[in-house]
Amino acid sequence: MSTYSELQAQIAELQKQAEAALTGELAKAKAQIAEIMKEYGLTAADLGGSEKTKAAKAKVSVAPQFANPETGEKWTGRGRAPRWLEGKDKEHFRIK
Repeated sequence: MSTYSELQAQIAELQKQAEAALTGELAKAKAQIAEIMKEYGLTAADLGGSEKTKAAKAKVSVAPQFANPETGEKWTGRGRAPRWLEGKDKEHFRIK
């Protein structure tokens, strides 16, 4: 049975072989792609890979719907309700 260090050496050697194989296969694939693109007159833009992703929508500011008359704090009505509204009817605090 092999020792741990021998197995580690084998793993390292196999990693080197795998990297060399991958490099060769990638070079061959790139050459094939370049040949096909030249044959059909294609560019990278024709493949659609150069398009940018959709821009994120801009955040829309929401007007506050509720206000605390004591402190002037405001709440839009979205997300978790503030503590000053806990146990109270929020309609009494609606901004008109």
